[in-house]
Amino acid sequence: MQPTTQPASEYVEFWNDTLAEKFDRFQDILMNGLSYHSRVPLERLDIVPDSRILDVGCGWGDTAIALARRTGSRGEVLGLDCVERFLEDARRRAAEAGIDNVCFITADVERYPFEPEYDLCFSRFGMMFFEHPVVAMRNIHKALKPGGELMFIVWRDIEDNPWLGLPKQVVLDFLPPPGEDARTCGPGPFSMANPEVVTQQLEIAGFEDIAFERNDGPVEVGDSVENAMRFQLALAPFEQDGRIVMGSSSWTITARKPAA
Repeated sequence: MQPTTQPASEYVEFWNDTLAEKFDRFQDILMNGLSYHSRVPLERLDIVPDSRILDVGCGWGDTAIALARRTGSRGEVLGLDCVERFLEDARRRAAEAGIDNVCFITADVERYPFEPEYDLCFSRFGMMFFEHPVVAMRNIHKALKPGGELMFIVWRDIEDNPWLGLPKQVVLDFLPPPGEDARTCGPGPFSMANPEVVTQQLEIAGFEDIAFERNDGPVEVGDSVENAMRFQLALAPFEQDGRIVMGSSSWTITARKPAA
């Protein structure tokens, strides 16, 4: 499958111009530190050999590569992300691992011209940032075969995620909140924490058999207090055996495209 040329939205431009460098700086935390929240659901996911799988917001490619290993040599995984510099790293990782049944395309999932050819769509912490969530869900629905499955992981409430909530509160103690017109990366990490809202969005997009499973676990946010402080603030009380570990909680959400 080849990429198509599309004008970049302001949202996509912001990811590439501003956020990508910040995410790359903390890649170890964001990819390895949060891996628990994808590892557990993926271990439980029954992937049929030779499946065609879509990984939305695949970032540096670790989940797409894991899915490619699971689907077998005759299966195929397509990883999509709107940030090309992330995908350059993903392609390198796949080549180093000898994985040749995965490819990566720079694309805006809200606009990509999918055909209904995928058995599964997976996303780890990518769905929360869509500028228009229902539009993205409808397009993912279009990408799935009849009966195809969607699984995506999102953060639960900020109160259940001190690794994100504490730094925000510390910053707001010293700085005013951003204005309403401030540029952002989309709705934000907690935009899909409410099951009722997400259920309605998925139903509007055409999905059924919607389910939520809570997944609590530790997040490692640094191998030392000094390194973690670059990622967030006031973390010394969370040091355990020389590493910074904090609580976290996510939803694993599953849904299905109705069978024909």
